[in-house]
Amino acid sequence: MSDILRTPDTRFLDLPGWHYPPHYVDDLPGYEGIRVAYVDEPAAVADAGAEAPTFLCLHGQPSWSYLYRRMIPYLAARGRVVAPDLIGFGRSDKLADDKAYGFLFHRGMLVELVKRLDLKHVILVVQDWGGLLGLTLPPEMPDRFRGLLVMNTALGTGDRPLGKGFEAWRDFVANSPDFSIPKLFARGCPHLTPEEAAAYDAPFPDDSYRAAARVFPALVPAHPDAEGAALSRDARDWWSTAWTGRSSMVIGMADPVLGEAPMMALAKVIRGCPEPIKVADGGHFVQEWADAFMPRALDPLFA
Repeated sequence: MSDILRTPDTRFLDLPGWHYPPHYVDDLPGYEGIRVAYVDEPAAVADAGAEAPTFLCLHGQPSWSYLYRRMIPYLAARGRVVAPDLIGFGRSDKLADDKAYGFLFHRGMLVELVKRLDLKHVILVVQDWGGLLGLTLPPEMPDRFRGLLVMNTALGTGDRPLGKGFEAWRDFVANSPDFSIPKLFARGCPHLTPEEAAAYDAPFPDDSYRAAARVFPALVPAHPDAEGAALSRDARDWWSTAWTGRSSMVIGMADPVLGEAPMMALAKVIRGCPEPIKVADGGHFVQEWADAFMPRALDPLFA
């Protein structure tokens, strides 16, 4: 196994807007010895009931569950909130070897975590890689999921062009693997304070911790035989024909990679998807504009 790196807890002290204590598991089947971190906030309403939803919030690259800090209060007002850090990100352990990561590696961890926590009545909340991975989960365990809130993401089916915006991002990361994460967030979310932008770099004390962040763009299925592509095509078919839950979509319209065109295409895939909420100045990390669309984005899920 690749060397396992653990970000010191001191890196996560006094992050702005982040007061959610971490929870850990380190014995998921197939991932023994790798510590996975997750936020687990109970519903704010005492009488939420046994069938209150659990919002499963999945992040992408190079972010971590900190990305959901503006949304968690809105979500917790309606149910439990579980926000894991993918292996290689946030407070979860990092594997030093770039080759240790793959589509199925990341997805498998999420499958095992959902089972371990026995999540039910789940409303899936996804963006970026959170969607690439997360949208493949309900077809495998449909009885656990009842809703979907989807933002700036895609399905990695391998049979559609990835787009010039994504290809440019993939090439940039390949050629500049030590790119500045705070600068990326400051540029994409200009309303962030310097301290908020810097919080996205907290998981990475040095470049040896950044293997997952380096390789993620290259893991997006680019051809039909790529790892995860067939699984994603099956998921596309399932969302089109078998999904019976409620859905909501938010589009950060200023996203140059996964903006209006790819999201409207995804809306056509999701059976019963209502008209998306379009955040005019929202970028790729649209969660950072949560006050502009919450709780409006929850209305279709509880109508």
